[in-house]
Amino acid sequence: MNLDLVKDVGPSVAEKLRKAGFCSLKALAVTPAKEISERTGIGYETALKFGENARGLMGIDVLTAKELFKLYIKAKRVTTWSKSLDDMLGGGIETQCITEFIGGYGVGKSQICMQLSITVQLPEEEGGLNGKALFMDTEGTFSPRRVYEIAEARGLNPEETLENIMYARCYNSDHQIFMAEKVFEIAEKEQVRLLVVDSLISHFRGEYVGRENLVERQQKLNRYIHLLLRLAEIHNLAVVITNQIQSNPNVFFGNPERPAGGNVVAHASTHRVHIRKLKGNQRVARIIDSPYLPEQEAFFKITERGVEDS
Repeated sequence: MNLDLVKDVGPSVAEKLRKAGFCSLKALAVTPAKEISERTGIGYETALKFGENARGLMGIDVLTAKELFKLYIKAKRVTTWSKSLDDMLGGGIETQCITEFIGGYGVGKSQICMQLSITVQLPEEEGGLNGKALFMDTEGTFSPRRVYEIAEARGLNPEETLENIMYARCYNSDHQIFMAEKVFEIAEKEQVRLLVVDSLISHFRGEYVGRENLVERQQKLNRYIHLLLRLAEIHNLAVVITNQIQSNPNVFFGNPERPAGGNVVAHASTHRVHIRKLKGNQRVARIIDSPYLPEQEAFFKITERGVEDS
């Protein structure tokens, strides 16, 4: 449906909405009025009415479970090139949701993200989405040389593969949020089907230090991760985030390690996957939280060809 169908949205207002990244009725319907107002300069009350009218046109205020299921089966999956990992994830990395990879330094989180940036370009019959990847790098971990090596080892065109990965180096948390908002504008135009944020929490932890800043940090992080979730739902793309491990010094028995970001990240991420390093190039991944995937493990290795089955 066209934005012009929304009551009181004329051609000039519709163009203003599109320039801000609201290119569909669904984008208008699911975005908070405050955010619409901030990104477009339209008054809050007017933005509120636009959202209500868009939801009315789409008929999404109340759905039956059957209608919801029809939306769910439209979700696609991206292969990791590891059958073990794909099976654990129900067939691969799912669109319309957030998949979170958690682990310490050197376990292979960035390697998986770079490989997914390659596999998303494959045709659907080969486990891809026939689209581009947008890689948001907050720690300088992205390596075009590594992408080139994996693509070449897999018999793909390395130059073409690199051309289809859009890269954004994010220098602070404000820049991260700005770039996420930018994706709303370019996702359909550039056929972005995978959004990677590596890593999610780094800047937030570095900029908001101490308990006195915790509330502000969590509020800002909450807004950011919900931006990512709306992107996944509106554009039917896969969102993959990486997260760090932090130690709880108050734990004397059991595992003191826990994912950073607290309940904000825990509640927003759809599938949470913890990765540990074993001997040599061996890794084990385990589902630690998911609304429907069972808790299970997958074993894989990282070689010059990228992620492979053990």
